[in-house]
Amino acid sequence: MPNAEEIKALLTGPRAAFEVVTESVNGVEMLVYKERMKALREISRLAMNRGPDNIFLVYGNERISYPEFIKRADVIGESFSRFGVNKGDRIAVLSANNPQWCLAFWATVDSAAVLVGLNGWWKSDEIVYGLNQSGSKILIADSNRFKRIAGNLEELAALEYIFIVDPTDEDLKCDPRVHSFEELENPLGEPVDNPLERVIDEDDPAVIFYTSGTTGRPKGAVSTHRSMIANLQNSFYAAVAGALANPGKGIMPNSGTSQLSSLLTSPLFHVSGCHSGLVVALASGMKLVIPVGKLDPEKILRIIQEERINLWTGVPTVVWRVVEEAGNYSYDLTSLMSVAYGGSPSGADLMKRVKDTFPNVKAMGNGYGLTESSSIATINSGDDLEMHPDSVGRTLPVVELAIVDESGKFLDKGKTGEVWIKGPIIMPGYWENKEATDDIISDGWLHSGDVGYVDESGLLFITDRAKDMIIRGGENVYCVEIENRLVEHPLIAEAAVIGVSHPILGEEVKAIVHQEPGANLSAEEIKAWVRETLADFKVPEYVEITDQYLPRNPSGKILKNVLRGQGAVSFDAMEMKDAAEFGSN
Repeated sequence: MPNAEEIKALLTGPRAAFEVVTESVNGVEMLVYKERMKALREISRLAMNRGPDNIFLVYGNERISYPEFIKRADVIGESFSRFGVNKGDRIAVLSANNPQWCLAFWATVDSAAVLVGLNGWWKSDEIVYGLNQSGSKILIADSNRFKRIAGNLEELAALEYIFIVDPTDEDLKCDPRVHSFEELENPLGEPVDNPLERVIDEDDPAVIFYTSGTTGRPKGAVSTHRSMIANLQNSFYAAVAGALANPGKGIMPNSGTSQLSSLLTSPLFHVSGCHSGLVVALASGMKLVIPVGKLDPEKILRIIQEERINLWTGVPTVVWRVVEEAGNYSYDLTSLMSVAYGGSPSGADLMKRVKDTFPNVKAMGNGYGLTESSSIATINSGDDLEMHPDSVGRTLPVVELAIVDESGKFLDKGKTGEVWIKGPIIMPGYWENKEATDDIISDGWLHSGDVGYVDESGLLFITDRAKDMIIRGGENVYCVEIENRLVEHPLIAEAAVIGVSHPILGEEVKAIVHQEPGANLSAEEIKAWVRETLADFKVPEYVEITDQYLPRNPSGKILKNVLRGQGAVSFDAMEMKDAAEFGSN
C-alpha cells in the first residue's frame, strides 16, 4: 500500500490529475494546481449540464434540481444588475441556512460581485459595523435577523436595498428600501447588462467573511476566486488520496443511485459551510440537505435516515451531541459512510463514538484551517487519523507550512513555534484594513496565531494558541473584544477573559471582573451587559467577581496564566448546558 508521500507524488506529478507547479501570484512564488478553473462561475456553468433528476438542494419539503437552481440564481443575478449592482459591489447575507442563502451566493459570485457573509449570531451593533465596514449595497436577510437592525437603518446610509426572505407586513413597511426576496426571482424589465459576461480575474474578491479581531472589532477576511477554487481542488485531492491510501474504504454512492447525499450543518457564513460545503457540493454533483430551523440531535438522525445521507461534515460540538443522543432513538443510520470535522479540538474518544454510532462509516477526517485560509490547509484521515487522532494531519498539495520562532526563524521538524501557512488558499488581506493585513501576512505567509510542531513523518500537531483566543463550539472568540465591552461598564475597574475546558463545546468563556470599590455587581448583570452588544456565544458562561486588582507583570499586562490556575472551573457537578444556539439557525 503506497504511503502519503508516494500518493502525493503520483497525483501531483507531471500530467497527473492534480499536477502542481510553481507560479508567481501577486509577486509571491507559490505552489498552484496547473490545471484549474479561473472563476467560480465555471462551476455553475458545468452544473447546468446535470439532468433535472439530479437534486441539488433539499430543504424541508423543497427539492431543487441542478438546472432549476442555476436558472434561479441567474435570474437573481440579473435582478442585482437592475438594482445597480456592478462588478466588485458587495451584497451581504444575514440569514439562517436556507436555499435563498445559496442562491444569493451563486448569483453574487457569478455576477462578479462580492458576497459578504454576516455572522448569524451577531447583535445589532456587530451587524451595523459589518454592513458599513464592507460598504454593502444590498442586504439579504431573514425576518428574525432583520429585526435586530430594523431600528438602526438610519445608520446604514450606503445600504440601498434590503430583501427579506420571509417578510412580515411590519418588515415591508419599516423603510422604503425593504422588499421581499421574491422580487429578485420575479424580474421586471431587462437587466442593465448581462452579469454573466463580466470578466472575472482569479484574484478578484469573491467573499468577505468576518472574523473576530484582537483589536476588538471584526475583520473582513477576503476569499478570492483563486483561493476558493484552490480549496475545492484540495477537497477533491483529499478524497482521491484517501481512497488510494485506504483500499476498500473509498466513499462510493449507495447501490442503485449515482448521487452522493451530503448533510450541511455548518453555518454558511463559515468557510466550512460555504467553501467546503456549498461550493464542493455544486462542483461534485452531490445532493446537499439543509435542515430547517434549529438543529437538535434527533432532527439530524432523522434526516440521515430519510435522505440516506452518505457524507457529513460538521464541528466536533455538533457531532458529539448527536452521537451522545443516538442511543435514545432507533433510526436507520447505515447510509452514512463518511464523517469529518474540524473547527475545535477533538480526538480519539470522538472517533470511537462516531464508529460505534454509525456502523458503515468507512472514512473519517479531521481538518485544520482558518477563515483567512479559505478553509482547510491540512487534513488527517485514514491510518494517520487512527494512529494520531490528536494531529490535524498533513498539508494539502498547494499548501506550504512552516514552524517559526518569535524572531521569524524557520524551525526544524519537532520544534515548537507559530504555524505559518502559504499558498493560493491564503487571503490577499482583510477588507479595507491594510494595518491588520500587514500584521498577519508577510511575504505570502499567513501567521496563523496557532502554536504547534511538525513531527518527522510530516504530521502537524497544534499545541496552543499565540493569539488570545477561545474556540467555543467552532466559533472563534477573541478575549479582548469581550474585555473591551466589560470595562465600558461604569462599575468595572478591569477585566480579563479566559477559556475553560468543556467536554462538548471544547472551551467556554469565563470573565474575571474587578469591580469598583463599593460596587455590588452580580454575574447576571455582567452577562446582560455583554449580551447587549455582542453575540450570545461571546457572553461569559462563568463570571468571577473580585474586589482585588488582577495580577499583572511589570509592564502592566494581566497574567492570564495565573488567572487560569486560580480560576479553574470544576465540571464534576456541572449540569450539561443545553446550548440554545446549537446548530446553524
